Amino acid sequence: MLELLHADVWRGDQRVFHDLSLRVGNDESVAILGPNGAGKSTLLKLITGELRAAAEPGSVARLFGEDLWSLEDLRHRLGLVSPEEAQRFDPEEPAADVVLSSLRGAFGVTRWMRFSKVERQRAREAMALAGVEDFVVRPYGALSSGERRRFLLARALVHEPEALLLDEPTTALDFPSAFAFIAVVRGLIRRGRGVIWVTHHPSEIPPEISRVILLKQGRVFADAVPRKSLTSANLSELYDLPLRVRWRDGFCQVTPEKA
Repeated sequence: MLELLHADVWRGDQRVFHDLSLRVGNDESVAILGPNGAGKSTLLKLITGELRAAAEPGSVARLFGEDLWSLEDLRHRLGLVSPEEAQRFDPEEPAADVVLSSLRGAFGVTRWMRFSKVERQRAREAMALAGVEDFVVRPYGALSSGERRRFLLARALVHEPEALLLDEPTTALDFPSAFAFIAVVRGLIRRGRGVIWVTHHPSEIPPEISRVILLKQGRVFADAVPRKSLTSANLSELYDLPLRVRWRDGFCQVTPEKA
């Protein structure tokens, strides 16, 4: 999915990454973790194609094996879920239309849109995968925040993407809603779906994630299997705070050292 070799990445006149080398496969389950300012949002924009690395001799920046790409192509190959999308729909919109409209690159269905039986079936399958098939006739505004987030997941799945990119996917969700979302993603990973989970919070990383990349101040601070990346020493240095890590049922639990 992503291949960077000796890449420099700028946002305006600020260089966020220098000499960055990183590879993420289509079918990998990866978490990207770091504090504010670490470079997570910049890396996310690289993956979605919104930013490009500087073209320099000896550097490589490829998405899905391509040096050049179109944003339209990427939108079909990569399913994105971000909390900001939840505000882009009319509260009176039927919940199912949140998913269907993704097939037209829109945020809501207009009266002129038509969908084939195949497309409607794809939408039903995506909603079933996200666990929201029982809510399809409700108005979008009548859904809980957790249900809305899972409809966004179905919206991302309807294109049958090669990988999912989840940007802070449990932000503003209560515990039951967050756990419900995590449970759905765990099932998708078990079915072989590639996932990149971008977060501030190690405790929400699903146990099925096979690799955790820690970012700090524009560099890869650690990149390994979860129990080697998410150690007390690594997280204490990452967040400049004495922290203690414990593991339970595959989840990483982090507390202050003196707690």
